[in-house]
Amino acid sequence: MRIIEVFHSVQGEGPWTGVRTTFVRTARCNLRCRWCDTKYSFGPGHERSIASIVREVERNRTRHVCLTGGEPLLQAESVDLVRELFHRGIHTVIETGGSLDVAPYLAYPGVVISMDVKCPSSGMAAHNRSSNLPLLRKEDVVKFVIGDRRDYLYARRALGKYRGPATVVFQPVWGTDAGRLADWVIKDRLDVRVMLQEHKVLWGDVPGR
Repeated sequence: MRIIEVFHSVQGEGPWTGVRTTFVRTARCNLRCRWCDTKYSFGPGHERSIASIVREVERNRTRHVCLTGGEPLLQAESVDLVRELFHRGIHTVIETGGSLDVAPYLAYPGVVISMDVKCPSSGMAAHNRSSNLPLLRKEDVVKFVIGDRRDYLYARRALGKYRGPATVVFQPVWGTDAGRLADWVIKDRLDVRVMLQEHKVLWGDVPGR
């Protein structure tokens, strides 16, 4: 696999925020979100075997792995890594931009898809793969990263059409007014979770944390 970094930290996003986790950040991404905070992952990275990644997870003694990017679904080997982790009883969250098919990863119980629906401020909303949404299960996550009022209205409309069981998260773009977003959600009585990026609250915008 082409890897940017493997590191040991706490999960900073979604329902598993605060859980000690090994992160496997894959190289390359097919999207270019304007507010992307991991542009260093766009490069080719370096080659690592699945066995070496699994050994590092085991050394960290973490029961949770986050496969992130870049875009991990670009690499066919990601399925093999997920399979190896599954057979070891390790809970894996796959963070994906939502433009590629998630179906191959749904065969493994306990593997969680955390999928973005890109809003207008990202510049990538045209790349959303709507066919993924009906595939998501109760344990999965649909995430809207929201930078402004236009994004919020876009996400609210999308939420009005979504009838699936996945948890819905509204996450403010880092550096924007999170309280304002929370006020909008409260006013409109939306059944979503407003969540920050905890790793940035703890350490700032530092790679590998």
